[in-house]
Amino acid sequence: FDFTEKELSQLDVRKVRGADNNTVYSIGSNENGNFLKAVADNAASGLGKEIKIDLNKTPYINITWKIEKDLSGIKENTKKGHDFAARVFAVKKTGATPLSNRAINYVFSSNNEIGFNSPSPYTKKSVDNVLASTKKNFNEWVTVKANVKEDFKRFHDLDVNEIDGLAIMSDTDNSKMKAIAYFQNIYFSEN
Repeated sequence: FDFTEKELSQLDVRKVRGADNNTVYSIGSNENGNFLKAVADNAASGLGKEIKIDLNKTPYINITWKIEKDLSGIKENTKKGHDFAARVFAVKKTGATPLSNRAINYVFSSNNEIGFNSPSPYTKKSVDNVLASTKKNFNEWVTVKANVKEDFKRFHDLDVNEIDGLAIMSDTDNSKMKAIAYFQNIYFSEN
């Protein structure tokens, strides 16, 4: 992601079915370059792009992000509390329809410890994997890294050579709360 106004206008916006509002995304910048600000007020919509990433060459996803307003007190692995102030999806097409896709949902949790993971309460084809937590890092930039190739093997028992898409989302449609998050510098690397 480049986090430019031009890119923002070209990304696919996907509103979550049943959500009252869209998440509001805007571009800002600091000494490290551009970032994306997400404000989700009883809202859920994601920004996605279809992009092929060769996981044999660059298996690691790197994410720099920050949570200004988190969602403390919700149970994130239940349908009623399945909201994250910040998440980045790595998507692998495994069939003809979007519903057959597999995803790993890298999340900045408000309630769980780093390393916690669980299947989405809505679909077993998506696994939530906590890479950062506001219990440790609240309102400060954090950079995290994960091996996407190994994670698809670990969580879905799939050997994948490439992923087909990436999406970012801030959502509060289940808890009806408000979250504010920032994303900066999402890229893939060799190690």
